Amino acid sequence: MSKRKTAGIRKIEHPDRALSYFKPEKKVLLLIAIGGIGFNGGMIAGPYFEGRLAQCLYECIQGQADSRDMLRLAAVYLSVIFFVQLMRTLKRFSGARLRNDLSRNMRHMLYNGIVHMSREEVVRESTGAIMTKAVADVDASAQGMQQVTTEIFDTGVLLSSYLGMLLVYDWRLTLFACLFIPVAYVLALSLKGPVMRINERFKQTAGRLNQETLDRVNNAVTYRVYGREQDRDESYEKILTEYEKNAVVSNLWGSATTPVYNTIAMSGILFIIWFGGKNVLGTGWTVWDIGMFTTFVSCYTKFAQKVSMSARMFNHMQRALVSWRRIKPLFRDYVELPRPEQGLSVERIHVENVAVSYPGYAPVLKDISFEAFKGQVIGVTGSIACGKTALAKTFIGDACYEGCIRLDGRDLRELSDVEKSGLIAYMGHEPELMSDSVRENILLGEQADTAELLKLVHMDGEVGLMPEGEDTYVGSGGQQLSGGQQDRISLARTLCHSRSIMILDDPFSAVDQRTEREIFGELRRLAKDRIIILLSHRLALFPETDGVLYLRDGTGVFGTHEELLKENTAYASLYQTQQQGS
Repeated sequence: MSKRKTAGIRKIEHPDRALSYFKPEKKVLLLIAIGGIGFNGGMIAGPYFEGRLAQCLYECIQGQADSRDMLRLAAVYLSVIFFVQLMRTLKRFSGARLRNDLSRNMRHMLYNGIVHMSREEVVRESTGAIMTKAVADVDASAQGMQQVTTEIFDTGVLLSSYLGMLLVYDWRLTLFACLFIPVAYVLALSLKGPVMRINERFKQTAGRLNQETLDRVNNAVTYRVYGREQDRDESYEKILTEYEKNAVVSNLWGSATTPVYNTIAMSGILFIIWFGGKNVLGTGWTVWDIGMFTTFVSCYTKFAQKVSMSARMFNHMQRALVSWRRIKPLFRDYVELPRPEQGLSVERIHVENVAVSYPGYAPVLKDISFEAFKGQVIGVTGSIACGKTALAKTFIGDACYEGCIRLDGRDLRELSDVEKSGLIAYMGHEPELMSDSVRENILLGEQADTAELLKLVHMDGEVGLMPEGEDTYVGSGGQQLSGGQQDRISLARTLCHSRSIMILDDPFSAVDQRTEREIFGELRRLAKDRIIILLSHRLALFPETDGVLYLRDGTGVFGTHEELLKENTAYASLYQTQQQGS
């Protein structure tokens, strides 16, 4: 048995709280802190040395210094900048690592929440909306959380460093120049509502577009057969146009505010030119040389640019908040089910007066009673939509029931999901293949001889002719395979993970009668120590079953094939019709 690869995945306590995702990232946060403090604290070296270099150049022109002084100063400047850039690299790498870790852990917890959603919740959530939340919204939330972390240093440390340097050079001029700074933040705060509403509309449209795309791909053949492609194209184009419109508006609000914030923040340069010039001339609040004036202008310019960027970042974080609010309801406490115990056995299934229904709907079956024993194959049949699948799903907990279902005297309701997984194997009506290889679709991470399994379902020859044999990818939902091949791979998967009770829903629907009979022979051999419940609308093999449950008009009658032929005219007529048509 293979070990599941869970390295790097952390189970988060309180996954619906954003701060919970930071707790496992203490080392990464420490690296961000070191890099952020080193980089942003060292950024003030730029304006300082730019002013020193300008002053040194002026002194060289005046003959008060020579080129060696300039070279020494430049060498120190380059050394400091090299260190600052190293800190910047550490900060950026750690920030990217934090974003990736947050995104990975959020996706893991979101997936856990999705797979444990109730049927009602699944119905409420469209596939397109779930895709948008699981991909775009998780990325946006993780990026916003990472930006909040780095903004502590980019805004807090860096702006404090710049502001401190400006105050040292001329505190009065600094206060005048910074009069416009709060205006940028007030404007960013006032745009919070519009930014969030616009981004919410964009996210909703993206979900509808994803859903429409899935529908267009999955039902392309149907639309083409019935000549409705143009109608569907027009509908798709309408949604695509709405998406593009909302995307443009959302991006416009995200980018157009930057020059506005920058202009507001840079307005203070007018005071600096006027009063700073007086300082150089010796008629201002303090006395400056050329180097000090250059340092002050450079420092304020970088300060104002950072202010405008942090104001814009505030709006970006509001957009991330929209994504977080969208995915937050899907997070729930992590549920880790233990591996089902192997080798469990059931000797007898007892079903008595059972009514089957789906949550919120009237029963589709009533008064269902039958018994099955170890070593038997029980056939279940009836017309289309007679309730075969609903009955099968009752055993795995996907449908509700009233009445009595007992496994060796134990009520089915008393069994946990893990116990059911250890006792019951289920092959659904749909193959439900993954976008993976033939091998992985059968094994699902376990260790087994796929060649033997493919031979059991009479598909070894066909797989051998595929481009990469068992490693051939089957495409999304198995679209690279025929219907019969999909069913047989699904059956091979069920046999690989066989249990004491095996429920097979129409495993022969897309294979010829010869293949059907050969596969049934293998199932008969497996049934020696199992109970097999075979749901099928094809009755050619039902004479070889140990019992038949015939469903009609919302109820069922149970007996051997021979008994039903004699006592149930509807079943006899259905069987004879199929035999004549074969």
